[in-house]
Amino acid sequence: MKKKFVLTFPPESTNEPVTCRLIRDFGLDINILRAEINAGQEGKLLLEISSTKENLDKGLGYLESRMITWEPVAEKIHFHQDPCIHCGSCTAVCFSGALEMDRLTRELVFTPEKCIACGLCPSACPLRLFTLEFAV
Repeated sequence: MKKKFVLTFPPESTNEPVTCRLIRDFGLDINILRAEINAGQEGKLLLEISSTKENLDKGLGYLESRMITWEPVAEKIHFHQDPCIHCGSCTAVCFSGALEMDRLTRELVFTPEKCIACGLCPSACPLRLFTLEFAV
């Protein structure tokens, strides 16, 4: 199974080797997609994790024990679909494939599970229909 999460680190956890422990102790395959971490400050880390459900659950439990919160990336980006005019501007900057135009209906299709929270779509949308909760 492969999932994407945004981790939020309290200032006291930014000096810990968290990703190393997730890999070594819980057998998680980790791809760091984005990071904003500074010692002594709250930090954010966007990870793509590949693992069995059992190991993932153990790894997420470890994060909770270190006071590190985690949320699926799909909960951190919001698309306000109703006012969308389906112009496709956002698809031009979406290299992850999370935003695509349906060839039959010519409507925008957003697949949040593919999103990597790069932050390009909010500025590409002329109606500003995307909000991203990643910044610290």
